[in-house]
Amino acid sequence: MLEVEVVGVRIELPSNQPLVLLKETEGERHIPIWIGAPEASAIAFAQQGIKPPRPMTHDLLCSVVQALERTITEVRLVSVQDTVFYAELVFDGGKTVSSRASDAIAVALRVPCPIYCAEEVMEEAGVQIAEASEEEEGEAGPAEENAESQLREFREFLADVEPEDFEK
Repeated sequence: MLEVEVVGVRIELPSNQPLVLLKETEGERHIPIWIGAPEASAIAFAQQGIKPPRPMTHDLLCSVVQALERTITEVRLVSVQDTVFYAELVFDGGKTVSSRASDAIAVALRVPCPIYCAEEVMEEAGVQIAEASEEEEGEAGPAEENAESQLREFREFLADVEPEDFEK
């Protein structure tokens, strides 16, 4: 299993379809996962530290797990079939529960816990987003310049990508 991190949630134009972008922590491959609007909001809220006045479904699940004195220790993306991603929540003691990838990611950001991706999933769905050269970035620079460069490259990637691009 490879550890991945959430880069962010974006809206793919012109379809206005939300997607979450994951990146392997020890590499350059990314996994775009098209998701629903409610899950996109849940992930974005968690990333931004926004706490709604009343718990959302993912917050409720985390509260129930905590009330039962259990812990979600990690989230795994275990397979992809016909562009549908399958995940599982892993609990202390090793028990697992099947989940949609978007829900698992939203929960992982709230717990928080690491997100892992099966090598087979990365092989099938991972894409390489070209890195900017040092000349494009100017002087080897601060994290802000690198983040802006990555965001610009991601937007360029999204401009040309379609869900069908990830089908075999």
